[in-house]
Amino acid sequence: MNQLHMPLKIRFLIDKKPFIVDDIGMSGNQVLVFEDMVLKIEDNSTSMAKQVQVMQWLEGKIPVPQVLEYEEENGKCYLLMSRIDGEMSSNTYYLEHPNILLKALAFGLKMLWEVDVLECPRVRDLDTVLKEARMQVENNFVDLDNVESTTFGKDGFESPRHLLEWLESNRPPFEPVFSHGDYCLPNVFLESGQIKGFIDLDKAGIGDKWNDIALCYRSLKHNFDGTYGGKVYEDFNPDMLFDILGIEPNWKKINYFLLLDELF
Repeated sequence: MNQLHMPLKIRFLIDKKPFIVDDIGMSGNQVLVFEDMVLKIEDNSTSMAKQVQVMQWLEGKIPVPQVLEYEEENGKCYLLMSRIDGEMSSNTYYLEHPNILLKALAFGLKMLWEVDVLECPRVRDLDTVLKEARMQVENNFVDLDNVESTTFGKDGFESPRHLLEWLESNRPPFEPVFSHGDYCLPNVFLESGQIKGFIDLDKAGIGDKWNDIALCYRSLKHNFDGTYGGKVYEDFNPDMLFDILGIEPNWKKINYFLLLDELF
């Protein structure tokens, strides 16, 4: 990474500090991890600016990275933030101790839902997200290599456009809460079985309660069945999440939000 091409304020804060490149996520952004900081670099967009607003608004409400510096330069956005301690909830220890993991993830969901959204600076209702999905489809940005095998093809939708049309015509009722937007195991950090913090908040804002539940459910399922990581953990049923949350699963909404996520 050539630091000479970075904004001066960013370069000053990271100068000569060792880092590793994080390639776990699927966002396609460049992420540099330092001992106590994380630098996220992506193409210039309003999305990261909104993420910064949400992160700053969340300070003191729930544990999220602190924004240390944010700059836009030469068509790129640079977000330097504090590093959350702890371990990803997809860590082997937690996969081997699912009861601890499920309790922590359920607690994390409830923590998000308890955030007062009255002055939240970002709304990601279905109108907003479906517009983003349409942009994905119309610009051929949908990654067909990272979708469920049943979403498209013989027993699924003919194409991303057909899926989009179905999603637009079958919108479920909106249940607004503060939503992480990508509540997957690698984005929830734990320490001693307790929530330490939430990362990757680029889709965070006022969203539907069942979006986070759906993505958490899928993440649990695929971390345990070997889809992610390659190791199968026997005798785990992701439906246990609903028992810990104390709610009945709304499969119609869960399936809707899983299908919607296929376009991103």
